[in-house]
Amino acid sequence: MKRKVSDLFIIGGGVNGCGIARDAAGRGLSVVLAEMNDLGSATSSSSTKLFHGGLRYLEFFEFRLVREALKEREVLLKAMPHISWPMRFILPLDKSQRFEKSTPVSKLLNKIFPFYKNRRPAWLIRAGLLLYDLMGGRTILPGTSKLDLFGSVEGEPLKKKYRKAYEYSDCWVEDSRLVVLNAKDAATLGAKIHVNTKVISANRENGLWRVETKNLATNEREVFLSKVLINAAGPWVSDLLLNILRVNSSEKVRLVRGSHIVVLKMWSHEKSYFFQGDDGRIIFAIPYETDFTLIGTTEIDHLDLNEEPKCTELEKNYLINFANQYFKSELKVEDIVWTYSGVRPLQDTSEDNATAVTRDYSIKVNQEDGVPLINVFGGKITTYRKLAESVMDEVGLFLPKIRGPWTDNAHLPGGDFSVDGSPQLISDLLTAFPFLNAKWAVRLVKAYGTEAFEMLGSVRNEEELGVNFGATLTQKEVEWLIKKEFATSAEDILWRRSKLGLRLSELQVRTLQDWIADQN
Repeated sequence: MKRKVSDLFIIGGGVNGCGIARDAAGRGLSVVLAEMNDLGSATSSSSTKLFHGGLRYLEFFEFRLVREALKEREVLLKAMPHISWPMRFILPLDKSQRFEKSTPVSKLLNKIFPFYKNRRPAWLIRAGLLLYDLMGGRTILPGTSKLDLFGSVEGEPLKKKYRKAYEYSDCWVEDSRLVVLNAKDAATLGAKIHVNTKVISANRENGLWRVETKNLATNEREVFLSKVLINAAGPWVSDLLLNILRVNSSEKVRLVRGSHIVVLKMWSHEKSYFFQGDDGRIIFAIPYETDFTLIGTTEIDHLDLNEEPKCTELEKNYLINFANQYFKSELKVEDIVWTYSGVRPLQDTSEDNATAVTRDYSIKVNQEDGVPLINVFGGKITTYRKLAESVMDEVGLFLPKIRGPWTDNAHLPGGDFSVDGSPQLISDLLTAFPFLNAKWAVRLVKAYGTEAFEMLGSVRNEEELGVNFGATLTQKEVEWLIKKEFATSAEDILWRRSKLGLRLSELQVRTLQDWIADQN
């Protein structure tokens, strides 16, 4: 039997792989994507959950990256107002705050003003924020403002020594849902998405790529033929090149672990904090899932790809001690309710300090025997859409009949409403399904947007939603996540399609696991 030939075969179901699949499918290309685990199960679900320009990248003169990321914030915000929303950040000021010593700005300032001794002066921070405002072409997000912390709600959780601050804008994003919705849209446009599917061999044969995969759940093997192969394997990009594709490349990735901790809610308002440490690093403290606070991230070299990234005791203590420099209510390790860690595949630029390694991306083409392989190195979640466009520019050299760019004005599934339209959408959902309470409706709108109506369907009461697994998670929603969003396990549902794992008991989790097992 003659096998069908696809235009693209994509290895990797993180944000880059799924973003490329969506873009390509929307240009009329036939696309197959293989992810060896769940979508977004590695780096893409372990970020700090921000669409941001990278304020600190200005200290490394990463102007191109910052400009691109800043412009993308509002493009992405308009495309997915259910899973992304504007967020204001409070940057407290203190004379003790310092640069990371290796930054170009720090080195330059020390030459001109040696008396600063690596300190970040307030005027320089303001200059950086002004540049941050000007580079992004803002139309939705408000600009930077000064803030008097004394007697303010923003200053209430902080130690009294912090009296002044700057307030600026960036955006929140539900990172793992971003990945899933890109995959869902790609599938709607014709792409074939395979989860729990590992590429075990890939060879150039007769002017095509011959790719063999193995389904890790069923052990079933399958062979695919493709005109172009895209390696978007994230942390595994170099390993795949060497061991599966057997291609020599000078391009390498540096694996850097970023860990986060989650504690109970620490303040009443909805703004976040940007903290500068004595070591020159920064961390964020962010309102999280209504009842919690997210604190992170660390940056530590992760030397063994086979070692599961976990937040170590050292990292827990580092984040706790960092936060305690600012918060007047002292945190303890015992206050941590959850941790998560991910490995960032950064371009290896031979920097001594992981903080100094660029967050930019590079796309490298290997064209042995006229059969193209496109490798994706690095990148950050905010620039995933532009990265996908850049990959398509390379694909177009080999498949010249593809259509042009389209994603800059296209919403993700469920995102077809205005940036400020969530309150009305929540109200409409409560009217259509009066058995919901307000908190439940908010959660559904933030997860599914306008697709919440389709997900609930024609149910007339709570009983018609089927089994209630706890924390408003019902059989109706679980079936949607399995049929429409590629979920196969309780972990997929509780920690990537949602964060309801924070709220379900061990017994409730087991009930969900058993129910899913019974469906197979």
